[in-house]
Amino acid sequence: MACGKLFLIIFAQLIVIHNVIGQKSVIELNEDNWTDILKNEWMVEFYAPWCPACKGLESTWKQYAEQSAELGIKVGKVDVITSPGLSGRFMVTALPTIFHVLNGDFRQYKGSRDKESLISFIEEKKWEHVDPVPGWKSPNSFQMTIVSSFFKLSQYLRELHNKMTEEYGLPTWASYMIFAIATILMGALLGLILVCLLDLIYPPKQVLNMRSQVIEKHIEGKNSDDELADEDIRDDLIDDAIQTEEEKESDSDTEENEPVNNSNKVKKRKARRAD
Repeated sequence: MACGKLFLIIFAQLIVIHNVIGQKSVIELNEDNWTDILKNEWMVEFYAPWCPACKGLESTWKQYAEQSAELGIKVGKVDVITSPGLSGRFMVTALPTIFHVLNGDFRQYKGSRDKESLISFIEEKKWEHVDPVPGWKSPNSFQMTIVSSFFKLSQYLRELHNKMTEEYGLPTWASYMIFAIATILMGALLGLILVCLLDLIYPPKQVLNMRSQVIEKHIEGKNSDDELADEDIRDDLIDDAIQTEEEKESDSDTEENEPVNNSNKVKKRKARRAD
């Protein structure tokens, strides 16, 4: 029993030492491991190497990471140059941008960037007074995943442009022309696919209106022995349906002003076929 208790004490101390040592430096986050922030409590900085304000915050952020174990949080940072998808996912529009993350809730930190303010933000739980990012803008939502993909695509196109102009020696206008032609072809292809899908889902309507179609189907099921009489009835009903559609507005205006004399309406009848 004594050996077992001693083993548990040593094991617990090793865990504490591991946690303390692991929080001595800022954790680098990227496209592959950013989901780690969905667990536990984090403070994450979005920065760029060329940003002067980010360089000014660098030493403070390192000192903040050294005290992260005491605060019970993890401190990370994201380079928006190497991880453009994350900058789109979090909708980062200014640098540096700091987010507080707890249990999948994201809150943007807008306080002072000195170490004391950052520490008090956690110790005094000031983040509770900050509204979290709405669900539709949440970085782990489906729509923000799509936005992230567009940011990745833009970064890829930029790298491709630099490769064509620097490595292959193409002039800038030629590179832009290639992108323009590719965009037109891609848009035409996507448009064709969209039209085909719409035709499958919503087939085009026939020339005759629905009322005449219903009348024809009704008559076809009730043919008599007199073929000419059936044809006359069919023509009359179809003409009535077409005239109703064409004269709908004029008939409504006439009914408002004066009663309609049905005797004045003359039906146009097609010529009968010769026997």
